[in-house]
Formats: sequence, C-alpha cells, structure tokens
Amino acid sequence: MKHEEETLHILWSTGEQQSAEKMVLMYGGNALRRGWWKQVTIIIWGASVSLIAGSPGIQERIRALAAEGVTFTACRACAEQLGQDSLLESLGVEVVYWGERLTELLAGGRPLLTV
Repeated sequence: MKHEEETLHILWSTGEQQSAEKMVLMYGGNALRRGWWKQVTIIIWGASVSLIAGSPGIQERIRALAAEGVTFTACRACAEQLGQDSLLESLGVEVVYWGERLTELLAGGRPLLTV
C-alpha cells in the first residue's frame, strides 16, 4: 500500500444511509479533494454491503468518488456471504479478504476512521 502514513482508511460498516452519505462519502471525497489526506481508502464491510446493493444513488457516488481518486475496497467474506461480490466488482471496488489487513492497520497505528 502506498503512502501509509498519509493514507486515511475509513472502515464503513454501517447500513445507515445518512451516515453513509453525510459522513463516509462526503468526508472521504472532501478529504482527498481538499488535500487533507494524500490518499483515502474506504473499506466496505458488513451492513454497508447491503446498503450499497439497494441504493443506485450510493452506487453512483462510489463510481464518482473512485473517478476522483478515492480507493474503494471491500471485505470478500462479507460480500460473498451477502451475495454482492459481483456487484461490488462491477462498481470497480477491490474485493479482498480484509481481516489480516485490518489487523495490520490497527497494530501499526495507522489512521483509521470507523463508521
């Protein structure tokens, strides 16, 4: 991973739409656009997978933010268990196993915002 010390990871696990729109996606986009962080990676995990699957508007926001440079990645185990791995991949989301990677972020004291 590049620029770990300058990368903000946002762990997005809520299925609540307002939190997704007014925090995760809004802050994630602004943080990159305004140069608050050199890289922003949003990790899709748990209930957020179902929210994305049911919301074409959020799917479009993901596409738009990815085009601006925000990185999206998702927990493969969650995506597969919820039957949404193909949908996420079609949005350009990297779908990988995240347990070990999350542990490394936490153990390394990397910037991690959880929502």
